[in-house]
Amino acid sequence: MSPAEVTRAHLRPIDLFDDLDDDQLDDWVAAARELRVPAGTVLAEEGTTPLGLLLLLDGIVQTLLLDADRAEPAGRHRAPTWMGAISVLTGEEIKVRLRADTACRLAIIDPTEARRLVFAHQAVHERVMAQVAPVIRRVADNEAHRERLASLGTMAAGLAHELNNPAAAARRSAAEMAEVIEVISATMARFVDSGVEREEAAKLVALQQQAVAHSASCTALDALDAADAEDALLDRLEALGIDEPWRIAEPLSAARIDQAWLEQVATLAGPATGAALRWVAATLTAGRLATELQDATQRISGLVSAVKSYAYMDAGEMAELDLHEGLESTLVILGHKLKHTAIEVVRDYDRSLPRVTVSGAELNQVWTNLLDNAIDALGERGTITVTTRRDGDCAEIAIGDDGPGISEELTRRIFDPFFTTKEIGSGTGLGLATARRIVVDRHNGSLSVQSAPGATTFLVRLPLR
Repeated sequence: MSPAEVTRAHLRPIDLFDDLDDDQLDDWVAAARELRVPAGTVLAEEGTTPLGLLLLLDGIVQTLLLDADRAEPAGRHRAPTWMGAISVLTGEEIKVRLRADTACRLAIIDPTEARRLVFAHQAVHERVMAQVAPVIRRVADNEAHRERLASLGTMAAGLAHELNNPAAAARRSAAEMAEVIEVISATMARFVDSGVEREEAAKLVALQQQAVAHSASCTALDALDAADAEDALLDRLEALGIDEPWRIAEPLSAARIDQAWLEQVATLAGPATGAALRWVAATLTAGRLATELQDATQRISGLVSAVKSYAYMDAGEMAELDLHEGLESTLVILGHKLKHTAIEVVRDYDRSLPRVTVSGAELNQVWTNLLDNAIDALGERGTITVTTRRDGDCAEIAIGDDGPGISEELTRRIFDPFFTTKEIGSGTGLGLATARRIVVDRHNGSLSVQSAPGATTFLVRLPLR
């Protein structure tokens, strides 16, 4: 960057100064310094104090919204134009990144001088203020869109994590089921080839049914006893000359197969004893796999129901809903964030609360923000308490955690739009602002926070009528 002289001719094409005469414009010229920057230069960074009022004389500047490690294009400024006036006037940190798309020539006016000149020239002040509302609205709309996408991303990530285990279990059980069905299907042929008569086959079927019934009625052994029982049965199978006895020892020992039962099978099946035992073991395994498949598919179905409840896909904009359903479906969606932590969720629900006419999808966005923040605040361990109760004509929903707490200074600003304590790019600063807007503006309720070390509680109050 190299300083140079700014002239009246440089500033006159900028529409900010259209209503100024030459003498008035000279005040701005005297306060400006010229800067030339190559393409790619970052002129302003999100979360920093503005350098001053930026007057773009030549070139193109890109506006970027930061999202984690990504920078999303949000618009372009083409010379001649002006930038950064809102941050200069409000003293707030910059909400976007400004980067030179091309080599640029600018005039910069120090923030203090810029504020003095804006207030000294009414025409300039009016032009700046006329741009405040649309600029703030555009940035807020972009950030609100990102906030909605973030909530959707949270739901998608949670669903993916939660579906992975039952889906993997279902795939594994289905693959094993194909193997045992093949064993069961081939058994009759083995009996015929080995000369097993109809009467002996009927008795073998009775022994198979006996094993299945015994397996269904007996309780599981602890790990040590189960290992001992399997080893003992393995010895008996080896004594009978069964090929690869370890493949069938586990399901047979789980069904408490004893020496007498084995001897009956060997007497009836003769040379087909191995096939008969593999047939019974396959039958027992098929029953276990069917139970596992049922459990896995029920888990998947439950997750799908939770997502439908979370998004209220079957409900209209406003409907009479049980608040607990929304809280529970949100906890399911966020389950992946809790799974590998020592965080305990305590529920203290007043199930007598009547149904409330609300927008379920919007309130679930509130629960997501509050619960997600509580999880982040706790880190690896702690307790989150979700309480519902009735207070007069209002339903109260309290979400508390025993984390480090929020300072008094931050508590005063925590619901302000764009305010965030997270690293730049990690939070939009609209989560709690959006939550308050949904509760207050959409549902005529209130959202407040009380915090001290070891006790932070966000309290939502919703009118029952």
